[in-house]
Amino acid sequence: MTKPSLPDLLHAAVSAVGGTERPGQVAMAEAVAEAIDDNSHRLIQAGTGTGKSLGYLVPALAHGERVVVATATLALQRQLVERDLPRTVEALHPQLRRRPQFAMLKGRSNYLCLHRLHEGAPQDEEEGLFDQFEAATPTSKLGKDLLRLRDWADETETGDRDDLTPGVSDKAWSQISVSSRECLGATKCAYGAECFAEAARERAKLADVVVTNHALLAIDAIEGAPVLPQHEVLIVDEAHELVSRVTGVATGELTPGQVNRAVKRSAKLVDEKIADALQTASETFERVMELALPGRLEEIPEDLGYALMSLRDASRNVISAIGATRDKSVHDEDAVRKQALAAVETIHAVAERITNGSEYDVVWYERHDRFGATLRVAPLSVSGLLREKLFEDRSVVLTSATLKIGGDFNGVAASLGLSPEGVEGDDVPLWKGLDVGSPFDYPKQGILYVAKHLATPGREGTRGDMMDELAELIEAAGGRTLGLFSSMRGAKAAAEELRGRLGNPILLQGEETLGELIKNFAADPKTCLFGTLSLWQGVDVPGPSCQLVIMDRIPFPRPDDPLMSARQKSVEEHGGNGFMAVAATHAALLMAQGAGRLVRASGDRGVVAVLDPRLATARYGSFLRATLPDFWYTNDRNQVRRSLAAIDAAAQVDGK
Repeated sequence: MTKPSLPDLLHAAVSAVGGTERPGQVAMAEAVAEAIDDNSHRLIQAGTGTGKSLGYLVPALAHGERVVVATATLALQRQLVERDLPRTVEALHPQLRRRPQFAMLKGRSNYLCLHRLHEGAPQDEEEGLFDQFEAATPTSKLGKDLLRLRDWADETETGDRDDLTPGVSDKAWSQISVSSRECLGATKCAYGAECFAEAARERAKLADVVVTNHALLAIDAIEGAPVLPQHEVLIVDEAHELVSRVTGVATGELTPGQVNRAVKRSAKLVDEKIADALQTASETFERVMELALPGRLEEIPEDLGYALMSLRDASRNVISAIGATRDKSVHDEDAVRKQALAAVETIHAVAERITNGSEYDVVWYERHDRFGATLRVAPLSVSGLLREKLFEDRSVVLTSATLKIGGDFNGVAASLGLSPEGVEGDDVPLWKGLDVGSPFDYPKQGILYVAKHLATPGREGTRGDMMDELAELIEAAGGRTLGLFSSMRGAKAAAEELRGRLGNPILLQGEETLGELIKNFAADPKTCLFGTLSLWQGVDVPGPSCQLVIMDRIPFPRPDDPLMSARQKSVEEHGGNGFMAVAATHAALLMAQGAGRLVRASGDRGVVAVLDPRLATARYGSFLRATLPDFWYTNDRNQVRRSLAAIDAAAQVDGK
């Protein structure tokens, strides 16, 4: 029997999902197939509308070996498992003569824990043993959530939090879930045979395609204990997010509250002298943290160093003692012991990491008005980790609508631990880049307007001229505006000001759930939606409701961001341009994602307006513009107002 051709398979899959075959999608599928066949690596930029999911799924399914697909967002995970994969598998079955299996796999805390549900969560002493079902009043939000979770547990087949709709609060979910460290293990747990997390792992072991997230991929790479099943091909979608997700997983933190909880959980399980030592170390740490000022700690202050060494040593003794004692008077002792051990091991690991001190780590204090001070430690770079753990023994394809920063792939490649394209070296994986473009005609569908006449944004101030410009643009567009702001304070100030000046409804992030805000924004063309970071990447509203995307300023990282400023300084110390490698690259990535909110379908028209003259006047402006879609570019404010008015008029006619 002859092997079915890739174009035939792709055609069948595209027809099955009701899509349109695109040249970029074909080019992408061929590149993925080539990478899989010769066990090599690809970075593939595929613009919005390419159909990149099928562009990698079809060659992956045709290959026949196990493939792991890692995505950043829940929305894409669900789309793959609930829509794209079922239809694609059915469409390819007649030609492949097999039905590849697929499964979703997430971290353990995403699944309901039957042990926690039935036996209760070991709680801090003054709270007594869990029966939140009893303790939480049935009329309270927590009480209602917990009762609904109990009912849901009887009917769910997956135990996956994301299958519960509507969702519940993090506090409610924490009562019926466990982290991997707190888990008793299937062989020791009375509910091991029915465990949802174990069932998900078993399904993943049998599947041809495993869909997971960047965080679990990072845990699999960093912690050494394999979570994902063995696989020959790794596809990372939304790959522009990977470095920040891996950094998040590799970041440790300590707070006085966290340490105090660990003390209480372990006190019953060890003798009084060992428990008292951890209590004393906790109190010392709390006193130091009361005086902590936000910012980077290039050297660990003496009082903090002493407190951390005390925590490290005391927690090590507790860990040893917990492992050596048994106390039958403790209800559900194994679970209590496991939770205490997990809490103390975290304290020990972070205290030891900071105490040991590594030139590759950044340590800093953060302060929160409500929660007080936090001590954090994060890797200066994850590029070495990714190079070592990601690209060995498998073919890796990284794809996103935004991988070329400033016009080439090398910036993103460097953050992943790769050399410039085509450069060979010892232990440096070779890779190829491919930009398959976008099916959209950006110069005809969109305008990039930079308000060159405005004052340069300062660190403080309301920017009155910017508010006037914002109001005039929204009026010309008839609403239809997504406002992307570099800070929540900026978004709130603009919403408050313009609610008083304009007749258009203005929605503000934080005043409702993100899903509800986007739904309401899409439903009424006169409505505007203002917000910050998650809106730059999380909004997909094709059609006339989003015809103006406004960015208040270039979204450089805050100058006082300890991790970003440390990374910038490190690049400079090694002879590079820290500003361009870190701050400008960060801004370019966000701006490209933000600008990508405008054109989501072939009929979309509109304007991306940047209210920061530096995009036109600064030397780095051309680098940032090279990362954005190829819109028609202008600084002419009158031309833009006329264009917006014309787009608004056309949309009103079409809407009748």
